[in-house]
Amino acid sequence: MTDAILNAAGIVVGSLIGLARTTPLSAQKQAFFKVALGVATTYYGLRLTWLSIGGTFSLVLKQILIALLAVMLGKLLGRWLHFQKVSNRAGQYARQLIEQTQTDGSLRFSNGLNACAILFCASPLGILGAVQDGLPGQPDGVGYFYALAIKGVMDALAMLSFVRLFGAGSMLAALPVFLLQGTITLTCMVYLEPFLRTHALLDSVNAVGGLIVCTVGLVIFEIKKVELADYLPALAVAPLVTWLWK
Repeated sequence: MTDAILNAAGIVVGSLIGLARTTPLSAQKQAFFKVALGVATTYYGLRLTWLSIGGTFSLVLKQILIALLAVMLGKLLGRWLHFQKVSNRAGQYARQLIEQTQTDGSLRFSNGLNACAILFCASPLGILGAVQDGLPGQPDGVGYFYALAIKGVMDALAMLSFVRLFGAGSMLAALPVFLLQGTITLTCMVYLEPFLRTHALLDSVNAVGGLIVCTVGLVIFEIKKVELADYLPALAVAPLVTWLWK
């Protein structure tokens, strides 16, 4: 559960730094973190996909086609199930809590905890990262925790601002984030990973996961608006497409 620990730690550390700092990050530092996070998500996404494919040229081509097909079908399924709309509603509710706190400071503790927990738990990158950590995608069999390490940095940067508005109580959002991501990771480790490995379906899930992580870089660099939540069903579609293509 390295991922859940890193993400929760990022929230706490960001809160502590935000409480200690008297001034917000400069525009230059914000630009630096934006570039660094964009490059990191793109690199580690491509790396996971690269580690998940291999063999002869024809086999690699087949694996790439399966991954791309799974992403496209997963996007259609996610749109049909309204994944992104649900994520947007959660974000809108959190925004309402933020606006309410700006006009009524008496609610800052409860609003801060709820708003931060909603924003951090509903993040598609958080859900994807928790799945990846529970499905070993590295040669040494260790969970691929890099996605949530990056999210931990993102959440830490967000907490620099949130903690000024909501106070120290907002760092308690680290607890529901840890519980949610830890539960997803343990579920994948105990139930999904043995089944996927036994049927040689694990690599297809990781390959698709890597491609989805890459799309986060597009969002960070503001190259294209991507409905990330709609892509999450691709993780379930990938093993199905692989099984049918055998």
